Amino acid sequence: MDDEFEEFVRARTPALLRSAYLLTGDQHLAEDLVQTALARTHGSWRRLERAGNADAYTRKVMYHLQVRRWRRRRFAETPLEHVPEQARNLAVPDGGDLSDAGVDLRRALLRLAPRQRAVLVLRYFEDRSEADAAALLGCSIGTIKSQSAKGLARLRVLMAAEPEAQGVRRA
Repeated sequence: MDDEFEEFVRARTPALLRSAYLLTGDQHLAEDLVQTALARTHGSWRRLERAGNADAYTRKVMYHLQVRRWRRRRFAETPLEHVPEQARNLAVPDGGDLSDAGVDLRRALLRLAPRQRAVLVLRYFEDRSEADAAALLGCSIGTIKSQSAKGLARLRVLMAAEPEAQGVRRA
């Protein structure tokens, strides 16, 4: 049993991390999210292994955990005397480099509302159906449709404004 679970973890962790990173916008939070989802998957491994849906279960746990985090009360920020420099590493979690368009898309995704970001990741990054996304996020198909439309519209605005914000003009 443990050998099969270890094989599952090795095979699926990179894909889970990519999705978690797009949901959270932070490498460390993404790693925590995947680790927690995999721990819960391990607890149900016998049942999942027989049914053959361990990946779907792990992703569903991951999305539910993230939605729960979004719904929790936000922590107040503490102002610092000196702002530390932010890392300029804009690489994808698995080590691949992003193109300039990918960097712009990443920045724009991080500026979306959490629910819109989750819907867009599920629908367009993971190619899930509206029904699948609704089931994973625990909402109606109508909510998925409206959040997709609003998220895509906002993403278009953000992507169009990104070069101007950096002083670059599009040809």
